[in-house]
Amino acid sequence: MRVEPITPALLVDRLVARIDGIGPDRTRVLLDGAPPARPEQLATALADPLRARGRPVVVVHAADFLRPASLRLEYGRRDPDSYYDGWLDAAGLVREVLAPLGPDGSGRYLPTLWDVDADRATRARYRAAPAGAVLLLEGDLLLGRGLPAELTVHLDVSPAVLARRLDPDAAWTLDAYRRYAEEVAPRGTADVAVRYDDPDHPALIVG
Repeated sequence: MRVEPITPALLVDRLVARIDGIGPDRTRVLLDGAPPARPEQLATALADPLRARGRPVVVVHAADFLRPASLRLEYGRRDPDSYYDGWLDAAGLVREVLAPLGPDGSGRYLPTLWDVDADRATRARYRAAPAGAVLLLEGDLLLGRGLPAELTVHLDVSPAVLARRLDPDAAWTLDAYRRYAEEVAPRGTADVAVRYDDPDHPALIVG
């Protein structure tokens, strides 16, 4: 394995070129990273350059597709195995977003599904994504679930940096990220892996 240091701007340029080069059909991109990597910021950075190339962009946050508290917190509020296995409503994401926004999908998708704070459905209305749209789905622990996508990007944060930068109230999730690294090996699973200990100085992980 080797790393290629690049600038944040060059990272965006390369990802935009790769996404656009997949083809003119709807394209699903998973942006996977633990909270300190802030994958939502990368989604924001990619959106305007893609639109400048004539590609409509849909940004969806995995945090808006969590399961109800009765299922999510069945084993307590701080169970790392539940966080790893049971918080994300992967089936809902596929049904409401990833399948309809696939190359052969209807284009009719749901932008949000579950309001975690209110613990109820968001009652969001369905939207229509035009032909050629790019879906940027951002969140953590996305890989290894069989979520369909044309491109997967993993923002890799080392265990030491993750432990240091993670919100102290979320320190209990560290065991979930250890499992993720061991069982999914996202650096090797993702189509594009980026060392992201310092977002101002990213590096592509090659090989």
